[in-house]
Amino acid sequence: MRNLERLSTGIRGLDEILAGGVPEGFFVALVGMPGTGKTIACLHFINAGLALGEKAIYVTTEESRESIIRQAAQFGMDFEKAVREGRLIIIDALMRASSDEWNLNLVTVEEMLDKVIEAKKRLGLKARRLVIDSMSAFWLRAPVKAREESYTVKRILAKWNLTVYATSQYAITTGGAFGWGLEHIADGIIHFKRRIINGVLTRYIIVEKMRQTPHDLRAWEIAIIDGKGLVLLNPLTRRLEDEALPEKVSRRIKKVLSGEGQ
Repeated sequence: MRNLERLSTGIRGLDEILAGGVPEGFFVALVGMPGTGKTIACLHFINAGLALGEKAIYVTTEESRESIIRQAAQFGMDFEKAVREGRLIIIDALMRASSDEWNLNLVTVEEMLDKVIEAKKRLGLKARRLVIDSMSAFWLRAPVKAREESYTVKRILAKWNLTVYATSQYAITTGGAFGWGLEHIADGIIHFKRRIINGVLTRYIIVEKMRQTPHDLRAWEIAIIDGKGLVLLNPLTRRLEDEALPEKVSRRIKKVLSGEGQ
């Protein structure tokens, strides 16, 4: 049995908790509420491939191509040069200018897949990484189609030798996915979370699933640093539920549950 090849996430600490990276050919869902770092993780994943001489495809549905390029530049990633040199194709589903070869006129799964396959043929064998950010845009009007369409995306892309990062937005109001989300078809799930602790926004990630991988099961605090991007800081020593409570309150609850406070 040959060794499983893994692709770097572009984030050093994340590679370590994934036993070296994401297994080649996997469909990985990056899920969570807006503002938790999913897009930045996608930028790292693409940049890691470009740094190794690979080519890549990025589908953006909620930001323009220009916005993705500017955001990458903020973290020291030169996507503009990669696009100019023909090493990166950014498919823009937001602006929808018919005169642009790599824009989507209709935000549908079918048209997106057609464009991705066209881009893969154009870039050739060196195109190993694909980001779809986000899949949620394709079923905003019909969340019930999420399960069927996400399965279609995985089934078709499996034939094209691509390792896929696909993001899925969770609703701010409920903290849940739109429709069925991507979790049911994903080979891996990385959940991005956030909490307000002592009046400060704190972000976390936890690898909830990664097949064929002895991954870390802890939640890790992350930071988004200008010039660097997403950085893993440290594993949490308390539960995420406890992190949302003041330390004094958390201690009192534990005493009551253990019978000490009676």
